[in-house]
Amino acid sequence: MVNRRRFLSIAATCAVMGSMPVRLALAASTPAVVPTVWKGSAMGALASMTLVHPDRTYAQSMIARCVAEIDRLESVFSLYRPDSALSRLNAAGELAEPPSELVELLSFSLSLAERSKGAFDPTVQPLLSLYFEHFATPGGSPAGPSAAAIAQARQRIGFADVEVDPRRIRLGRPGAAITLNGVAQGFVTDRVAELLLANGFGNVLIDLGEGRALGRRADGQPWRAAVADPARPDRTLFELTLGSDQGQSPALATSGGYGTRFGTDPLVHHLLDPHSGRSANHYGSVSVAAPRATLADGLSTTLSIVPPADRSALLADYPRARAWFVDNAGRVTGPDGERVIQA
Repeated sequence: MVNRRRFLSIAATCAVMGSMPVRLALAASTPAVVPTVWKGSAMGALASMTLVHPDRTYAQSMIARCVAEIDRLESVFSLYRPDSALSRLNAAGELAEPPSELVELLSFSLSLAERSKGAFDPTVQPLLSLYFEHFATPGGSPAGPSAAAIAQARQRIGFADVEVDPRRIRLGRPGAAITLNGVAQGFVTDRVAELLLANGFGNVLIDLGEGRALGRRADGQPWRAAVADPARPDRTLFELTLGSDQGQSPALATSGGYGTRFGTDPLVHHLLDPHSGRSANHYGSVSVAAPRATLADGLSTTLSIVPPADRSALLADYPRARAWFVDNAGRVTGPDGERVIQA
């Protein structure tokens, strides 16, 4: 899946992870339990898991189970595996007996598409393919595909034509194709969190491109996250705690056009507005905290695309989600335009 290079840094213990500035690390006494940490890659992004558990052998075995589960879910959602369930759906236009995870995540995506009036649309894949093909062709305009090519691709886009049922998924339009890259990282993050929780791990931090926290760090302090300036990744804009305590959210996701740029113009990127066929450039980045990483992931993508005047109405449908908007000057505001105190 596309690596969107999230500008999200997560402090797992008193050590510094990712690009988080050193000043965000929290001093701590020697913890009673030494966390078990895994670092690798998942779905095209750098990934990590930190498990606080007294039995390190058990923790390591659970990390292996989690990595296997990530690989299994990639076989459902990946656009880069020709044998994945999603690739087979796109190739044939329909899929009988689809995996339950595909039914669940596509149903959520269609709901988000309806609530956002099509700003988020899982059938946008033909438009994304057009951009990738355009920029892979020598001599292609740095501004992107022509208006005629975009209009042709948009004829294959339309979430309302997708039929989802536990027994069958049907795309409806000739040449239609689905991408779940705007929500799949969050979904996989939630599944890993549920697997760990079901097996006795109540203090966990997961970063699979989206962050999800359970419980607390080994020293009893809350997990902390820092959101960086997309123009200056070494500069922290704001930070917050993650978890299930009062005033906290378990999950955090950040989206921005910096994640996948198609050419030399930074304004031409993967956050495509299905209505115009062009990249949405309302913000430098959008961060969303929510009870689940699936929702945080989907909303951060969607809020990057919806017109600013519509963002408060969309967030009203998800009252447990919070959002922060970063402009190109690094200023942070809330959904109603109020300034946010920065780090």
